[in-house]
Amino acid sequence: MTLNQLTYFYEAAKLQHFNQAAEKLHISEPSLSRSIASLESELGVVLFEKTGRNVVLTKTGDIFFEHVDKILREVNQCDRKMHQLSGSGGHIDLAYVAPLAGSFIPNMCRAFLLEDKNHSVTFNFHQDITSKNIEGLKAGNYDIIFGSFVKDEPNIKFIPVMQQELVVIMPKGHPLEQYELIDAKAFAQYPVLGYTRNSGLGRLTRDFFTHNDVEPNFICESPDENGIASLVAADFGIALVADVTSIHRDDVSIRKLATEQYISHTVYMAYMKGRYQMPAVQRMIDFILVHSMH
Repeated sequence: MTLNQLTYFYEAAKLQHFNQAAEKLHISEPSLSRSIASLESELGVVLFEKTGRNVVLTKTGDIFFEHVDKILREVNQCDRKMHQLSGSGGHIDLAYVAPLAGSFIPNMCRAFLLEDKNHSVTFNFHQDITSKNIEGLKAGNYDIIFGSFVKDEPNIKFIPVMQQELVVIMPKGHPLEQYELIDAKAFAQYPVLGYTRNSGLGRLTRDFFTHNDVEPNFICESPDENGIASLVAADFGIALVADVTSIHRDDVSIRKLATEQYISHTVYMAYMKGRYQMPAVQRMIDFILVHSMH
């Protein structure tokens, strides 16, 4: 049973005339008749009965027509969807770490959609730590992810897209507020709010403290700056965080680290090497490359 056979059967059943169906399909009437005869032979049933110059469906033909009608509608929907995916439409599954949810991801995706060739693209957004997003990328659940660089992943392409300076935040009126630059040693003097330790920023900040011989008294871990900044504002402690939009608030003071202790965090876009990317996904990758730090 072929798609052509189903199409020939469908048109003959709709028009109740083999010759008219053949003309509509731009084939000869004998070709259509042979195709339907072959279909009947394969199915082991009679689908049409002749009534003069016309044909009508048998009872079995009526049942078969219901199924063929559904099959051809599905095929047409599939065809339209595939053409949409190859054009201005398409779908992208993005995964990212929590700190990027505030502005980077929304702004980047909105700018992408404003281009005419992308206006019909749809997104699914997923948020988790980098290690979990890597797992989803490998499993094919995500097309593109954003987060920290991960070593020993030869099948994943990592491209730096943004640099974030790390700064010190403290509640208003805190003793450190009087200083323009903050030395790392200050983190040994006050309670500290930190990133989740197994996240990229969690590892980076802890490496920073180790490098500067500081053992902070961590009283809380949070996956994102918004949660950390809220606790800092409530005077639970100080924190070393990425300089993102969510920390710029009236109840928090921001200070830079001492110049010689400057530290930054690189955000990477990542996708699987050698995996076929749908046109919309490839356009998104290209768009980010143009609009990123490169």
